[in-house]
Amino acid sequence: MLVTILLLFIFIILVWNYYSHYGRNGRLINLIPGPPGLPILENALEFLGSQEELFKTVSTFNDQYYPICKVWSFFLSAVYIRHPDDLEVILSSSQHIEKGWIYNFIKPWLGIGLLTSGGSKWHSRRKMLTSTFHFNILQQFVEIFIEESEKMTKSLKHTGGTVVKDLTSFVSEHALNAICETALGTSLRDLNEFQQSYRDAVYRVGELISYRAMRPWLYSDWIFSLLPKGREQKKLLKILHGFTEKIIAERKLDHERTNGQYLKNFGNEDFAEENYVKTTGTRKKRLAMLDLLISASREGLISDSDIREEVDTFMFEGHDTVATALCFILALLAEYKDIQDRVRNEIDIAIKENGEKFTIKLLQQLPYLEKCIKEGLRLYPSVYFISRVTAEDVKLQSYVVPAGTLLFMFFNKVNRDPNFWPNPDVFDPDRFLPEKIRNRHPYSYLPFSAGPRNCIGQRFAMLEMKAMIASLIHDFYLEPVDYLKDLSLRADIILRFAPPFRLKFVPIRKINKCL
Repeated sequence: MLVTILLLFIFIILVWNYYSHYGRNGRLINLIPGPPGLPILENALEFLGSQEELFKTVSTFNDQYYPICKVWSFFLSAVYIRHPDDLEVILSSSQHIEKGWIYNFIKPWLGIGLLTSGGSKWHSRRKMLTSTFHFNILQQFVEIFIEESEKMTKSLKHTGGTVVKDLTSFVSEHALNAICETALGTSLRDLNEFQQSYRDAVYRVGELISYRAMRPWLYSDWIFSLLPKGREQKKLLKILHGFTEKIIAERKLDHERTNGQYLKNFGNEDFAEENYVKTTGTRKKRLAMLDLLISASREGLISDSDIREEVDTFMFEGHDTVATALCFILALLAEYKDIQDRVRNEIDIAIKENGEKFTIKLLQQLPYLEKCIKEGLRLYPSVYFISRVTAEDVKLQSYVVPAGTLLFMFFNKVNRDPNFWPNPDVFDPDRFLPEKIRNRHPYSYLPFSAGPRNCIGQRFAMLEMKAMIASLIHDFYLEPVDYLKDLSLRADIILRFAPPFRLKFVPIRKINKCL
């Protein structure tokens, strides 16, 4: 009996393997170049190393089989694409908007929100949330970005001299404060005891998601839940969901106390804020994305679980990705002193012209800083890859990719393609001068993806990074302690390196006194 079952199992595997590789889709995919594999296992063993090794493996495949590559893991195939022409075909299409199955591993954390959903749910949610990133609302957010950037500099000044900071922890704390104050309308001063545990949980859950995503045999939630890593993830998700649920509950309670009257005036921000403060007697709380979601739930358009999905999504994407980008950009400015000095000079001039105050007008007068941010995102895009599933057969430059194929697009490789970027590993903000941008392929630079599913918060992120960097550069000289060339980048849900990464902040006034 046991022998019969074993033989049947082997027979099923062989049939499945034959169908996967030699059916119509398999034949089309096998025309695409890629690394040789073992029978049945194919390339699965090449994805079993550490996260640093995984990052190197994927990078090697992208370079070795440029501009398109296929890999197999058991019966699952994936195609890597990186030529801008191919990327444009996929990303500009309204057909290929479904995310790959790899995003299923994020769903226990973020649910089926804006990042992970597809079809009509994604369309309706995107339409609903777009209004919260209108320029008029972003102008109000800038006040919070400036407040938070001032807190960053004050925290360094209070130490009374040169400071060496673990950059990841330092920046992440303030990026988390900023997203909570803006998108959620909640101050973390009221939730301070949750901050560090939340940030630690975000980092570790990202590691666990990446670990699982590279091992297809852990696709089943039930199997993963039996493993120590699965049990650890469950505990971490309890921390993350508990944090967001507390924020949502307190905000809903505020509106229940006022019978939701300020939600009715969502478009009249000044009126709502002024009366909110008078009625509740609490510090000013701006109406934010969370209020829009609460308003929609009161109208029966979304559920409480829908609210948490979007809050979890924006807590992650609005804090972790921005914090990572800031770390890389600050590190680059520390290493390129001449560029840092040029940024500082631009900031100093703008401050004098604006009465020694940081304002939204001042941030708009920093074009060179903006070029530095763009160049930093070119070299180190926080979201370094995305995945899509083809909705139909697609003709790319050289091959036909069949419907239902899992595609990976590695933006970190696209942004450093020497065919489009001379000396691609050099930090050169002047790449973004108007005359150099003019003739560049629009899909050769993708820090925020592109097309219908581009990043909804990209202007939000740019303004936040501008405010925080400008404040730090105005008050401190940045000097490297650790160097980017020594970093080991990791295959995680966003681009990461193993902390700590240290940076030295030297007060400018102290140096001037010495001179």
